[in-house]
Amino acid sequence: MFQKLKKRWGLNSNTQVLIIFIVFGITGSSSLYISQPVMEYLSISNDNIILRIIIVTIIYQFILLFVAFIFGQFKWFWNFFYKKLFIKIGLIK
Repeated sequence: MFQKLKKRWGLNSNTQVLIIFIVFGITGSSSLYISQPVMEYLSISNDNIILRIIIVTIIYQFILLFVAFIFGQFKWFWNFFYKKLFIKIGLIK
């Protein structure tokens, strides 16, 4: 069922693919949930869609690594997403 994803992402098992999906699901829901109090604290109204997207995106990045760490997938997320991103923007070689 997950053969294409396992090959593309360099994973070893269907369980690891499932855990990665769970991490994405928890992270997405949590970032939306946490962004509301952050916006209230910063006195930003919900009508300001652009600022909300920026805040959710920033919060998402931190939560993704935290949840990945809890599920034992920190190394995979770091190598697959962040390391490639930092290389592309020139922060690391």
